[in-house]
Amino acid sequence: MDSKENIQLLIGNEAIARAAFEAGVKVATAYPGTPSTEILENISRYKSIYCQWSVNEKVAMEVASGASIAGARALVAMKHVGLNVAADPFMTLSYTGVNGGLVIVCADDPYMHSSQNEQDNRFYAKFAKVPMLEPSDSQEALDMLKAAFEISEQFDTPVLLRTTTRISHSRSLVRLGEKINLDERNYVKDSKKYVMIPAYGRLRHELLLQRWARLSEFSESKDLNKVYLPVGKNTITKIGIITSGVSYQYAREVFSNVPILKLLITNPLPEKTIRGFAEGKHLILIIEELEPFLEEQIKLMGLDSKIAGKEYFPQYGELNLDIADRVYQQLFGTELISEHEGGARGKLDAAPIPASDSNLGELLSDVPQRPPVLCAGCSHRSVFYILKKLKAAVMGDIGCYTLSVLPPLNALDSCLCMGAGIGQALGMEKANPNLKGKVVSVIGDSTFFHSGITPLIDNIYNKGTGLIIILDNKTTAMTGHQVHPGVGKTLSGDDTVELKPEYFAKAAGVKNIRVVDPYNLKLLEKVLREELERNELSVVVCRRICALLEKVDKNNVATIDQEKCDKCGVCIRFGCPAIQLRDGNYAINELLCTGCDVCVAVCKKGAMLKKYKKFIKI
Repeated sequence: MDSKENIQLLIGNEAIARAAFEAGVKVATAYPGTPSTEILENISRYKSIYCQWSVNEKVAMEVASGASIAGARALVAMKHVGLNVAADPFMTLSYTGVNGGLVIVCADDPYMHSSQNEQDNRFYAKFAKVPMLEPSDSQEALDMLKAAFEISEQFDTPVLLRTTTRISHSRSLVRLGEKINLDERNYVKDSKKYVMIPAYGRLRHELLLQRWARLSEFSESKDLNKVYLPVGKNTITKIGIITSGVSYQYAREVFSNVPILKLLITNPLPEKTIRGFAEGKHLILIIEELEPFLEEQIKLMGLDSKIAGKEYFPQYGELNLDIADRVYQQLFGTELISEHEGGARGKLDAAPIPASDSNLGELLSDVPQRPPVLCAGCSHRSVFYILKKLKAAVMGDIGCYTLSVLPPLNALDSCLCMGAGIGQALGMEKANPNLKGKVVSVIGDSTFFHSGITPLIDNIYNKGTGLIIILDNKTTAMTGHQVHPGVGKTLSGDDTVELKPEYFAKAAGVKNIRVVDPYNLKLLEKVLREELERNELSVVVCRRICALLEKVDKNNVATIDQEKCDKCGVCIRFGCPAIQLRDGNYAINELLCTGCDVCVAVCKKGAMLKKYKKFIKI
């Protein structure tokens, strides 16, 4: 029997990190992004693995591929939209193959818990003809990552391990193993394999197709496909369910009396296994989140069974037990199949039905809403407060500062993807010269290193005349305060070179570069006004460490002189959550106030009392 030390309760990302250690991974790279961030944070605890935050997912993919060529097992992790950034090297890696095993962990985010879209990255695997594995819990996340490295090396291919938010962040019991001993793989120069000039690429494409045929046979392995056969008098035999990933958990719990085929490998699909499972069944129900990835391919197999999926399940959002239960109730007793083996009645909405036999809905209606908001003392708030005042069109980016789109600031005009704001601002200016001096792009320091340097270069090269504001709070704040090249620390905590965004702006040829403390509201407004009036490109770096990384002295907080306050509401429109309206009076919540004193400059009546304190970095 396993000892307690060998079994732990882990989230999926922790299990993946453990699997990297057990699999003998030597190099792990990533760019932080929810829901994948904890993978590298946990891998960093294993000192036998070199790990790093890269400036973006493309660079992370390239670093990991270099490690693979050198003979090491390498892992690269990212969220789903990160694979868009890394798509260029990813697609060609399917041609070149690997030396040491190379696994890409891609965490999709159905329901957009912390993302700008719900894209289904299973199609990337199909597009690139790369094998894809999908775990349904933390134990499988560990086991399948280890299997992914074996597959990678056996078939000379990168492997995609796809998770979703629920797998990444849900906990389940995991049986830990030991680190394996690997035979050393040396680098051997092979230009025809790794140098993708057209002549070599044609050769590699042919080999890729041959590999795909072998992978299709390999996908039929019983280790990669699990069949659940219920027992008991209520067992249904004429309906079968095919599913994968977290969707299996919903299917297994609700459809407990229906046979289920769980696919651990979903690209390539195991056609022989699917045909065998479907034999004799009237209906095959495909349960999957987002796109009909499995459904469409299984329909093309020409099975005798009716194939249904999105007739019942939504094509957006996460599945849940409410949705699965509604489908269960909808199926049984319908006319398609007699004796509780029913058919389609139409697609269901993704919204769960409140339980009629409880007061849950009433209880939830009493819970106060908590819309996301910039933290008290956030240095970004001043910037957007002034930009709104200046009526600038603000092309934004991905980060905490994206929240400036919400009331009361309402300051953001666009947010497409990481690094896009700088290019969008240039495009607007080029499309309409009348917008010169009216368009601003805003990007964070970590995002600048991720995807902002190249559009900065594009702006200067193409003679842009806009204003680029870089919000430098010395961290990757939105994903949990990870370090980046501008911090001066590596993921392991070692001192390293501290790069500053203004260095890159100067190197790119920007003449007008200014650095300002955004807490100095008067100076900040003066600088932004001056730079907007220029007829050439400007860069303003707003530098102030994230308020959450500073220890606050609670004995020094702002207060409001009620005799001077005329209740004009300007302070509330500044949007700091520490400023509140209580019983008709404006007040400071001392538990939230950081003592930044910016509100003192916002108040025109002198009702805010200014107090000084010393911030202590921690």
